[in-house]
Amino acid sequence: KILEILPHKSISLQKHSKRSEHWVVVEGTATVYIETEKYKHEEIIEQNESIFVPIGAIHKLSNHTDEILQIAEVQIGEYLGEDDIERFD
Repeated sequence: KILEILPHKSISLQKHSKRSEHWVVVEGTATVYIETEKYKHEEIIEQNESIFVPIGAIHKLSNHTDEILQIAEVQIGEYLGEDDIERFD
C-alpha cells in the first residue's frame, strides 16, 4: 500500500491486533511514534530508510515538513483487513 501524508498532517494514533507493518520512506521525511509495553520511541526517518511496527504497537506517522510524504507500507499477518484498527485520536 502507498500512503501519502500531506504537509503538516498525520495519520491517527492507532494499533492493529492482527498485523505488523513495515514502512519505507519513498519520498520526504517521516516522524514515527511507536509505543509497546516495553518502550516508547519517536524517530525521524528519511527517504530510503524504513521502520518496523510490531503487532499491537500503538503508532503514528506524521509529516512535519512542507513537502508531501510518501510511504510504502507492507502489512504482515494472517489477517490484513482494514477493520483491524483501533484509533486513539
